[in-house]
Amino acid sequence: MASSTESKTESQSEPQWQELTAPYRHPHTLRSSWQLLNSVVPFVALWYAMFRSLEVSYWLTLALAPLAAGFLTRIFIIFHDCGHGAFFKSKRANDIVGMITGVLTFTPYYRWRRDHAMHHATSGDLDRRDIGGEIWTLTIEEYLAAPLRTRLAYRFYRHPFVMFVVGPFYLFVVMQRISWSKEPRVARSSVLWTNIAMAAAIVLLSLIIGWRQYLAIQLSITFFAGMFGVWLFYVQHQFETTYWERHPDWDYYPAALYGSSFYKLPRVLQWFSGNIGYHHIHHLNPRIPNYYLQKCHDENPTLAAIPPVTLFRSLRALGYRLWDEERRKMVGFGYLSVYKRTRAA
Repeated sequence: MASSTESKTESQSEPQWQELTAPYRHPHTLRSSWQLLNSVVPFVALWYAMFRSLEVSYWLTLALAPLAAGFLTRIFIIFHDCGHGAFFKSKRANDIVGMITGVLTFTPYYRWRRDHAMHHATSGDLDRRDIGGEIWTLTIEEYLAAPLRTRLAYRFYRHPFVMFVVGPFYLFVVMQRISWSKEPRVARSSVLWTNIAMAAAIVLLSLIIGWRQYLAIQLSITFFAGMFGVWLFYVQHQFETTYWERHPDWDYYPAALYGSSFYKLPRVLQWFSGNIGYHHIHHLNPRIPNYYLQKCHDENPTLAAIPPVTLFRSLRALGYRLWDEERRKMVGFGYLSVYKRTRAA
């Protein structure tokens, strides 16, 4: 980040940031309703088209899966906004839509809402990485000091195939089905009732179209949507110049601006991802509906000055593995040899 931009943004206080973003935090009921319709209806239509395509060729079914996954990703953004109380003015409406879209996205609404709130409250805090469900990130010193089994596990976890192929499927199909005794009762109930609703939908659809057909359609959609969703979350916080600080020096607003990327996507991908590429603004004020994020960005020069991460540049994030506390940047495993030589000199 340019130093002029950094000094300009960090000089602003919490009340100033709240005042700047406040005009955009009020949901528009008709606009939210239209977004719900133009996301769910095409998704259902594509799901049906995939079913009919099985009569022709499963390759045709697979060809339709990424498009259906795009709409499912957009539905997840609606689910996400409901969790922040940002999609409708009514808390009840947010919760009802959140629970329904949670079934569609295989994600228990109340449990996820709680966990995601902790993510916002701790993002970029090196001393609270285990609280908000962050992507496992070690500093160089932590990695070098870790036992061999931990370093091997970390390399396995950080491998792109595990992170973006195996990981998303495991997260949405397996992990979201499990509740833990240490969780609050509302979170455990959310998992239970989401699982019951999902089971009812799966049984009903399997009875209507056949369980093999159901799995052929749903698993392909889940695969692509999970991969796209985890990639978005990864790039939003795992870019080279992201923000990590020890807790005494951690501050919410610099963490939001510098630890959350402005991911500048092509227009079509921006639409399917519900403008979530303006992630720095979302972290500044999570109550802003997704359809007002770009407006907030375009109308405020301070925010527009944040350098974007382009689609091409974001591919470099595949090589980022460790946080260098001294250089304040993400580095790859290949940098370890340079780091060791520098230390030894």
